Amino acid sequence: MEEKRNLRKERIGVVTSNKMEKSIVVAEVKRVKHPMYGKFVLKTKKYVAHDEKNDCKEGDTVKIMETRPLSKRKCWRLVEILERAK
Repeated sequence: MEEKRNLRKERIGVVTSNKMEKSIVVAEVKRVKHPMYGKFVLKTKKYVAHDEKNDCKEGDTVKIMETRPLSKRKCWRLVEILERAK
């Protein structure tokens, strides 16, 4: 029988730090409407992701995918680099 794998979460964000070995910090920015005032507010969420080849630079737009825990804070991995920083 064929095993069915759960759908994994994917996020798109900008690399804010690549100072670690084989790790990057990716910031995802969302525009959320304030429940009472109706104004759009920017919410930022940071993820620590695994970058096996160490080829991401700060400012790159990347896609990351959820994976098993690789360390204390790292449970995401780099899927692809969508856009290079200029």
